Amino acid sequence: MAARTTEVRYRVELWLAQIVRAFVRVLPMPVVRACGHVLGHLVYFVDGFHRRIALTNLANAFPTRSAAECRPIARAMFAHFGSLLLELIKYGTLSASQIRALCDIEGDDRVRQAFQQGRGVLFFTGHFGYWEMHAIAHGLWLPERPLAVLARPLDNPYLHEMLERIRTRTGNSVIYRQGAIRKVMRDLAANRGIALLIDQHLHADAVYVDFFDRPAATTSALAALALRTGAPVIPVFALPLPGGRYRFIYERPVPPPQEESADAVREFTQRCTDVLEMYVRRDPSLWLWMHRRWRDRDPQLAGEAAGRDDTVSAATE
Repeated sequence: MAARTTEVRYRVELWLAQIVRAFVRVLPMPVVRACGHVLGHLVYFVDGFHRRIALTNLANAFPTRSAAECRPIARAMFAHFGSLLLELIKYGTLSASQIRALCDIEGDDRVRQAFQQGRGVLFFTGHFGYWEMHAIAHGLWLPERPLAVLARPLDNPYLHEMLERIRTRTGNSVIYRQGAIRKVMRDLAANRGIALLIDQHLHADAVYVDFFDRPAATTSALAALALRTGAPVIPVFALPLPGGRYRFIYERPVPPPQEESADAVREFTQRCTDVLEMYVRRDPSLWLWMHRRWRDRDPQLAGEAAGRDDTVSAATE
């Protein structure tokens, strides 16, 4: 009975997604973004659980700001993620030329120079801005160097298939947990790009680094892969522009620590996290404050995982 109920729910969710897809297909992107803002504001008022998490996180991250100052940030964050959802669905209906017309690219010369080293390139970001759109657009302007995106499968297999079609429509691929390390190493050896997120709390294979002056369990996979392979590490960020457009930024590569560093994985992870924090501080409404990023846990436990460089499963959460 439970399995049947779940199947019905999955199909209803797919049906709703298809309705939304048909709706946004005919709308211009600025209108889609506006509709997403309305949706996000609605969720802010009805989802008390995630609203409280967001407000608590904001209060801890910005201790000098009052509750009255944090609430507008939280509302804007919900609005942003409402627009992200609808715009991603809309993105899946656009032609390659339509996607290109929506994008301003900054720092693409850094990516070309990084690939010239022949070791592949590791790209990282967080749940910030329009990261999904950035990966899709990358496959258009650099088709000879597509990305493999580390991701976790959606619980709903029908929505999972729909999302994977959107993610791979420009030549990118998606890597899931099973056999992930083998696939990542193979792609780097073939001088391809690997993209991953570094801003979710982890239960294992993590190092603790400071994020907004608080220890946060963070994937060790990015630093471990960079130190093992020598692949350049490039932070990427996707910001909204007026008119439903996007600004995609490739930052300067993060310099690795000295080889003799006793805690190289943690040091490298901190450097990458610092870049992400810099962007979040500039525009906090674009980051996922409703995620329980900081959780009570003994930081000493992370020391056991600091030297583990044989897995990237944590990065697919």
